[in-house]
Amino acid sequence: MEKILWKPGTMIYPLPAVMVSCGGHPDEYNIITIAWTGTICTDPPMCYISLRPSRYSYNIIKKNREFVINLTTEKLARATDWCGVRSGRCYNKFEEMKLKPLPGKKVKAPVISESPVNIECRVNDIIELGIHHMFISEVLAIQADKKYFNPETEVFELDRAGLMSYQHGKYYKTGEMIGKFGYSVKKKNKKKRNT
Repeated sequence: MEKILWKPGTMIYPLPAVMVSCGGHPDEYNIITIAWTGTICTDPPMCYISLRPSRYSYNIIKKNREFVINLTTEKLARATDWCGVRSGRCYNKFEEMKLKPLPGKKVKAPVISESPVNIECRVNDIIELGIHHMFISEVLAIQADKKYFNPETEVFELDRAGLMSYQHGKYYKTGEMIGKFGYSVKKKNKKKRNT
């Protein structure tokens, strides 16, 4: 396979397109859309977001040291994009996008009611990397939409939520499952013969 050499850049795609909600009280509540986010540890559960210091939400999160990562869906695509290109300095994003803030269970920052999963985080450290600063955070609680929990199988079926991702300046809906963790090495059950 022939390759093309490009300059170094951020080409790890697709990424989640998430709405991060922040603020310690309703007058301060804001939403910022980011794709620079991910898991960094499972025990304790930790994740990160990276923000530019020029963003309105940066100082809110730095001051309160809390935020919520809200997963986004196809139905939230317009709100996700709008909250990423408009500033909280000029707009109340919850009101403009008709999103409902709900109280966090472990943080003062609000969760977005319309999101299927809300990940409540407390900032442990801020690392200045360049034009973005990384907020390394511990996950304190997760709120999840009950309608995606299947009581018969006791499985949270997040695939039914219609999650979306971000790839090279564009949003995409998630596709169909092509396998699950460990499928490549799983031994097939041999059928028992009747004797």
